[in-house]
Amino acid sequence: MPTRESSTIRGDDVRTQIFGRRPLLVAVAVGMALLASACVSAGDDLGGSETSQAGGEVKPLVAKEPTKPTTITFSVFSSVGGSPQFKKFAEDFHKKYPNITVEFQLVPSERATDKLVTQVAGGNVPDTAYMDSSAVEDFSSRNALVNLDSYIAGSEVIEADDYVDGFRQAVEFDGSMFGLPFDGETTGLFYRTDLFEQAGIDGPPKTWEEFESAAEKLTDTADKKYGFILFAPEAYYYWYPWLWQAGGDLLSEDESSVAFDNAAGQRAAEFYVGLRKYSPPDYLSSNSYDGRVAFATGKVGMYMAGSWFGGTLKTEFPEINDKWAAAPLPEGPAGCATTLAGDTLAVFDQSKNQDAAWLWIQFLSEEKNLKAWTYGSKTTTLLPTRQSLLDDPALGKYNPWLQGFADNMKCAVTSNITQPKWVQIEEGLNEKLGEALYGDIDAVDAVKDAAQQGEDLLAQ
Repeated sequence: MPTRESSTIRGDDVRTQIFGRRPLLVAVAVGMALLASACVSAGDDLGGSETSQAGGEVKPLVAKEPTKPTTITFSVFSSVGGSPQFKKFAEDFHKKYPNITVEFQLVPSERATDKLVTQVAGGNVPDTAYMDSSAVEDFSSRNALVNLDSYIAGSEVIEADDYVDGFRQAVEFDGSMFGLPFDGETTGLFYRTDLFEQAGIDGPPKTWEEFESAAEKLTDTADKKYGFILFAPEAYYYWYPWLWQAGGDLLSEDESSVAFDNAAGQRAAEFYVGLRKYSPPDYLSSNSYDGRVAFATGKVGMYMAGSWFGGTLKTEFPEINDKWAAAPLPEGPAGCATTLAGDTLAVFDQSKNQDAAWLWIQFLSEEKNLKAWTYGSKTTTLLPTRQSLLDDPALGKYNPWLQGFADNMKCAVTSNITQPKWVQIEEGLNEKLGEALYGDIDAVDAVKDAAQQGEDLLAQ
């Protein structure tokens, strides 16, 4: 019987994995409560620039380089700002705009959103930031970010319609864009091609039925071989795609009630929890980073993860480089769906150097720079946010498996929840799904119990 030992969550060292982003969703809600306690609420104007109001006629605004030497501050994840590529970006930008110097403010990814919230509340913001896309809507709803519509309209570099829908939706508020999506990933399916061949499975599964059939064929408990792998500490996150594929959702449209316990949610929970019979019990209390060893050693034939996982396999387990591939997640009763995570460039409304800050994020968003940061690098496993780059035949030049994640983009679901009590609701959902994975309660009761807990919280 698996034990419930706590698992270590890693942050900035493996930024592109789940732990680099999901904790930031929590930070958004908790942090915004802090911001609210500082008497800053939705609709309060924190800066008041002409470009910061959503709606109305968009007048093109062409940013000008300052005539005097100007330094702009750029808040950025330590692992990103400290990379050779970003140092080169800053050098190249200074050559193009010699009057602008970019000063990096490095911060660990898992603390980045909280720090920005504190800076906004204290009136001490950076000019611009590389931030988790899931935080943009909260910041923009409080007038903390510059509405970029006018800058975009006046730009010869940025085409708003070229951004993938999911990424663009993540940075929109009241129909306006408050950030430039910079990089991202979806959740896909990694599978061991050698184990598939041995089990007589022809290619990756495309439906729930094919997925469960493949998991069953790959599982031999006597030999300690399994078809799939589940992690109770992360049950909620990896359940979401199955929920959406079943036609379910997390909350009602106005976020006033829980929605994940309807018929679609119950069906998704039963399917997801039912996969535990194909999962190694000794990894149930682990996490999706530590569990990589099970896939690398052939103990597990299928693995659900973001594109970061491919880079980890290439770097840490080169001996299996020709024994795995990646594909979109199988489709459910309501079609395809997957999670979307990404990072965004934004300008803060309190900045006194908004034109210079815009020129910096516009420069970073040039196609050549987006490509250099994502698929143009042998080591980076992130995807570009622009459709024109996703369609580039060179996308898989260094990492062919990235194509599966690019194909997955059309199914990506953006779920930027701003309900302040969602953090507690999600914690309860994760706990109940975890109990179901351990066999303490059944799947339907898990979502029903979690939903009731959520409704009780919303009623308070």
